[in-house]
Amino acid sequence: MEFFIANLAPIMFINLIVFLLLGFPVAFSLAANGILYGLVAIDLGLMQPALFQALPQRVFGIVANDTLLAVPFFTLMGLILERSGMAEDLLETVGQLFGPIRGGLAIAVVLVGAMLAATTGVVSASVISMGLISLPIMLRYGYDRRLATGVIAASGTLSQIIPPSLVLIILADQLGRSIGDMYRGAMIPGLLLALAYIVYVVVVSLVKPDSAPALPDEARIYVKPDGSRGLRSLGVLTIIASVVAYFGAEYYFSEHTQIPIDERIVIIMVGWGVTALIIALVNKVLRLGLLSEIAERVTFVMIPPLFLIFLVLGTIFIGVATPTEGGAMGAVGALAMAVLRGRFSFSLLKQAMDTTTKLSCFVVFILVGSTVFSLSFRGINGDLWVEHLLIGLPGGEWGFLIVVSLLTFFLAFFLDFFELAFIIVPLLGPVADKMGIDLIWFGVLLAVNMQTSFMHPPFGFALFYLRSVAPKEDYHDRVTGKLIPKVTTGQIYWGSVPFIGIQVLMVAAVMLFPGIVTHYKDDVVQVDPSTIKFGVEEIYGSGSYGEDDASSESDDPGAAFR
Repeated sequence: MEFFIANLAPIMFINLIVFLLLGFPVAFSLAANGILYGLVAIDLGLMQPALFQALPQRVFGIVANDTLLAVPFFTLMGLILERSGMAEDLLETVGQLFGPIRGGLAIAVVLVGAMLAATTGVVSASVISMGLISLPIMLRYGYDRRLATGVIAASGTLSQIIPPSLVLIILADQLGRSIGDMYRGAMIPGLLLALAYIVYVVVVSLVKPDSAPALPDEARIYVKPDGSRGLRSLGVLTIIASVVAYFGAEYYFSEHTQIPIDERIVIIMVGWGVTALIIALVNKVLRLGLLSEIAERVTFVMIPPLFLIFLVLGTIFIGVATPTEGGAMGAVGALAMAVLRGRFSFSLLKQAMDTTTKLSCFVVFILVGSTVFSLSFRGINGDLWVEHLLIGLPGGEWGFLIVVSLLTFFLAFFLDFFELAFIIVPLLGPVADKMGIDLIWFGVLLAVNMQTSFMHPPFGFALFYLRSVAPKEDYHDRVTGKLIPKVTTGQIYWGSVPFIGIQVLMVAAVMLFPGIVTHYKDDVVQVDPSTIKFGVEEIYGSGSYGEDDASSESDDPGAAFR
């Protein structure tokens, strides 16, 4: 009994892991363990019964949390965009743009995955969309199955690190930090990860040309009568729009000097997109014939999602909207895009809202269960046990970070990011804070690490999503008529391994070069407390009771009151 009392906290944590590995629902496993061990602790005199009286108020605080409203907004936005056909148009357009170069289809998948991540934030929507659209084309033209499936699954997981990511919202809430700061910190690692995927595809296409062939001539749609692709007009349009955006932004910056770097980038991107769209619209309406078909297609397909990205992330970065308000505007913008594209229907809206409701309830139930668990765990001093366990590690801060990274990587084999965020982050966050670690940087480090949970065999959800849409039997291609062999589960699993390695390297890069995350602090305006003036003298006078100095210094004691 003495051993049980002395080690109640680790026994409680181990019991939770056992319940999860046995397959019990996460929310109920957390809540059941919290209530069970809370009652045991009360019976043993380790915890006061009054502590449980705080539970209803904590649950009500979850329901009333405005920050968590961003979850259903961003989910609804992503589902509407996915069901309105934006992914199909993006993949077709970018595929035609990059397809003629070796490995171009895989590069197109990564680029579209990054754009979908910045507009949807939902892994399942990205992986399933790209699996349904890109995988048959890549198989048709002889792509290596491991490369094709790996790049689709990895590109879909970019939704977990590129804002507006749901996992970043959850991490910011659990760590008690600003979602906007978390978004700023995660932007560069997310883009670097996408760039690393592209570099890997290019290297593979150079080393093994047969594994990533170029799109054949007969598969190229946007070709001019003279045989050219019309890329010259696209290049000219890009240069003109860039020049106009640059000089327009410089003029604006000369009038407004105190503008953070992320706001400058947003303004330049908006100027570039508006200029390109206006030129393309004028060319089409007046039938000037200055732009090729692929130049018009790229402009009209890619600019609207970029505007939506500005509507969501731009307004958050420049401080116009909170993340919750940005998510609401994004959902409205997604509806508007669906209407303008002629893809909106009440059936689409109903499906998106049903899925959004299920996912939001899923998040809230896990958070309620996590609250019950953490209340009892802290009641029996489990937080102190974790703190002493981790702070006492050899190597100090580096030892803590390495162990946490290894623990997160290992648990990601069995748990998804929601479970990891609600179970281990509340335990690790206070320890990191006491060690002086920047919690935004720590949260982004965990996010990049937890991203591997979608790619780990055998329980990676991105692999499951891809398996559900990949061909399970041999089939005849509807375009070429050739017999295409099926995609095996082993090929999907082995295809994910190189991209897991890239993600691990990104974890190491974030640890070794924290500046790629902590740049969010560079734009914070520093205020010298000694220069702060409250303006009391100007409004009420400098005397103790609102009179001027002369009256307060008068020899007449009653002068200050008259």
